[in-house]
Amino acid sequence: MPDGAERLARAALARVTDPGDETVGRWLGEYGPCAVVAALSRDGPRLPGVSEQRWAGLRLRAAESRPAADLDRVRELGGRFVCPGDPEWPRQLDDLGPARPFGLWVRGTPSLRYWALRSVAVVGARACTDYGAHVASLLGAGLAERGWTVVSGAAFGVDGAAHRGALAVCGPTVGVLACGVDVAYPPRHRELIGRLGERGLVVAELPPGDHPTRSRFVLRNRVIAALTRGTVVIEAALRSGSLGTARHALRLGRHTMGVPGPVTSGLSAGVHELLRGEATVVTEAAEVIELVGDMGELAPARRGPTVARDLLSGETARVLEALPAREAAHVPQLARRAGTAPAVVLAHLHELRALGFVERAGDGWQLTRSSDRHSIG
Repeated sequence: MPDGAERLARAALARVTDPGDETVGRWLGEYGPCAVVAALSRDGPRLPGVSEQRWAGLRLRAAESRPAADLDRVRELGGRFVCPGDPEWPRQLDDLGPARPFGLWVRGTPSLRYWALRSVAVVGARACTDYGAHVASLLGAGLAERGWTVVSGAAFGVDGAAHRGALAVCGPTVGVLACGVDVAYPPRHRELIGRLGERGLVVAELPPGDHPTRSRFVLRNRVIAALTRGTVVIEAALRSGSLGTARHALRLGRHTMGVPGPVTSGLSAGVHELLRGEATVVTEAAEVIELVGDMGELAPARRGPTVARDLLSGETARVLEALPAREAAHVPQLARRAGTAPAVVLAHLHELRALGFVERAGDGWQLTRSSDRHSIG
């Protein structure tokens, strides 16, 4: 477990550089967070891998950072700063290598590590259709009901619908923000983000008070992908940021899934392109769990409805098939068509009459007018 000095140093670095900075990540691996912060704080030689201009910018940020105040702020919110090495740290984030978060600011009572063990990312278009919102809500609820944590970005559209679906069944859900955990973004999701902090978890790489930028949304997606066992994309245009989350998942060896939409919809074009590659088609929670779950967590087999003729024996079905559609036939004629003895045909005809398929027509037999050969009963 990191000591107080390392925690303070990691909190400082969250202010000094943007998320996913691989150069700083390599410094952490080689020198450790305390040494990196010390190097940025004194007038000495710069660490390798950056220009003088970049080094000067990092030093300016380091001089302005107030990590103790940030840690106090997150505690005021009832939250915490979770670092690599903490018992609550989700170790699957280590798969990001040098791009691993320096730490995560967390609001909410449950253990992030525990919830992330069985988690699925559900992402998609912000300007989604009613179809996309409906599917995301059903998928979020279905996953949460089965004990799976729904992870998304708390944005408009698919993200919000997935979170609400999980919350509706009192299930686990995590919102990964591209801003501080005390910043409601988008502002119209203030209530939703508040509910996530009270009944679920709100997570961010950026320290309290920080606001989102376009690049921070892109960088946030790698955390969503790494934190979960798989990513489901519901409605995404060809240039959608949700596809970036899916690509991160693919690179990390996570399951990547997509929900198909109308082939005429531009909002599903990105999903369909993804499905032409390495992604898997899913349509419900059970199919997602079959991919990301443990051995034996299989989706139920799908089959069409049973019709009455499915229940007939092979020989009886052949006699039924031998009957003409709109006229009567005699037993010898039916015997030739069915390839069996007349006595056997007659026995099967009586069986079919009892089931309502056929009736007598003088000396012959015909299909009943009320008989539906393709439905049951």
